[in-house]
Amino acid sequence: MTELSNLSAGSLSSVGTPSLWAVTIAGVLALLVLDFLVTRKPHEVSIKEALGWSAFYVALPLAFGAWVWSRYGSELGVQYLTGYLVEKSLSVDNLFVFMLLLAAFAVPAVLAQRVLLYGIAGALVLRAVFIALGAAALQTLDFAFLLFAIILIATAVKLLRDALAGHEQEVDINKMRSVKLLRKVMPVVDEYHSTKLTVRQQGRRALTPFALVVVAVLATDVVFAVDSVPAVYGITEDPYLVFATNAFALLGLRALYFVLHAALSRLVHLSYGLAVILAFIGVKLGLHWAHSIWPGVPQIPTLVSLGVIIGVLVVVTLTSLRATRDREPGAAVAADRH
Repeated sequence: MTELSNLSAGSLSSVGTPSLWAVTIAGVLALLVLDFLVTRKPHEVSIKEALGWSAFYVALPLAFGAWVWSRYGSELGVQYLTGYLVEKSLSVDNLFVFMLLLAAFAVPAVLAQRVLLYGIAGALVLRAVFIALGAAALQTLDFAFLLFAIILIATAVKLLRDALAGHEQEVDINKMRSVKLLRKVMPVVDEYHSTKLTVRQQGRRALTPFALVVVAVLATDVVFAVDSVPAVYGITEDPYLVFATNAFALLGLRALYFVLHAALSRLVHLSYGLAVILAFIGVKLGLHWAHSIWPGVPQIPTLVSLGVIIGVLVVVTLTSLRATRDREPGAAVAADRH
């Protein structure tokens, strides 16, 4: 019987005991509540504040990775760190889309972090759903790894095609399906009313622009989940580690957005790098599936994957900075990234 058949016949191997899951989920919820408390009073985020929170949200997952390494061994430790790096690199591209949405909806600076926080909370819920679906697929479908490989390679091709097309990335809120649907259901006022989602106007409840941008961000979270969950399952088959990497990568996005706000527009080659990374993981998954049927097919070790991912990110960062060395700081977010 093949390795994949054994996987399908039983349950996925995981370090996540019920108590560990409970503690982790409680910790994630506590951090979300803390973020909501921090942002309860709308204010512009200073670079000092953003750097402080970013340092915290980098130290926390690294400390968790050190615990995984010491508790469960180097193999799972490398899997966690590699998965976290993949999710963090994908989340940087997500931040650019968030930036475009905030600009398109003309979100006041004092409300930006609350919009991001709603998006992060929604993303966590969606990732949890997709992780559960992915685990179920791995348990019941013999071709699940092949399916994930196809999804990742198709996504990589789309990213590469969009990058080579050289079109400017922009958002037309009037063409967004989520916005069109909301406007059909309820009237929308023109002005922001702090963080209120609805207001009463002429005796009738109406949506605010804040509600529209929150829904738009949540809608994009669905697309991001389709890419990121198969990608991290290409690194580790442990659902608990998949959830942990996603949670830690997402929780720090609010602060990271304000740290990287000016730099994001300079990462003009990021799409190329992400296309290479997703295609690489897709090939890794395809080989893993083939190996389960034909044992002679080689597999790509996780440590090699870590080296490739780090190498690609370093190269595209350096080439991006070189290509935009003459760009003025704070260039328009809709600038051509390719």
